[in-house]
Amino acid sequence: MTSISMFIAALGKYDFLQSALITAIMVGVMSGLIGCFIILRGMSMMGDAISHAVLPGVAVAYMFGLNVLIGASVFGVLAAGLIGLVATHSKIKTDTSIGIVFSAFYALGFILISMAESATNLHHILFGNILAVSDADMMTTVVVLGLVIVFIVFFYKELLITSFDATFARTYGLKVRYLHYALMLILTLVTVSALQTVGIILVVAMLITPAATAFLWTDKLVTMLILAATVGAGASVVGLYLSYTLNWASGPAIVLVAAGCFGISFIFSPKQALLPRLWRQPKPRRSVA
Repeated sequence: MTSISMFIAALGKYDFLQSALITAIMVGVMSGLIGCFIILRGMSMMGDAISHAVLPGVAVAYMFGLNVLIGASVFGVLAAGLIGLVATHSKIKTDTSIGIVFSAFYALGFILISMAESATNLHHILFGNILAVSDADMMTTVVVLGLVIVFIVFFYKELLITSFDATFARTYGLKVRYLHYALMLILTLVTVSALQTVGIILVVAMLITPAATAFLWTDKLVTMLILAATVGAGASVVGLYLSYTLNWASGPAIVLVAAGCFGISFIFSPKQALLPRLWRQPKPRRSVA
């Protein structure tokens, strides 16, 4: 209780901690929301690929003094397009094309970062540094969160249909391919916003884990979106508290809390029902001699 009181007192005292908490909550909410559509479409690997493929865009933006959001968005969409191109026009499967494109972009990003000689620590890009979030980062996160909410509200029906049955969506006349690339663009923006919070390496965990946790508790998309956003925001708050109290790295602390929520859900959720199933295991029949 003392550490919680100290954390609350520090929140009232330090502006940087307030900014970190608000930004972390926003990132948790937007990651949970967009992550629901990523896992429902079976695109977890794509989320991982996009999160890593934006690295060269970050480096190019630093080198030419551009906005990081623009540079990362261009490379994120480019990576999604290349993955689709290779998978569509060759005999190799999508997961193979994802592995090739994402590793190539990631390698290019490392080389460009070393050439850029940026003042920004590569370690912070990879693992995040929420305590160093600036006002510009916070405003960017606000804008991206607004875009995510507007995108989901306006295209909720289309996203719902294409997430569960893409073939039916095509026969229904929906522009499935355009919606896919729009979702990839939003995913890229969320990834860039989360760079400061959890970094490139761990952003995929925030995209997947809260959404997967929510998936274990409900079959309704609206409920799943609310639960995923709540888990993402809650993990951000608790993770930041652990980071401040125990001097842990903020990004890994947030991801570990989210993983803990998934672990609890995996055992107790009615949909997964691991514990009840183990409890109901039929006892072995006794043979009668």
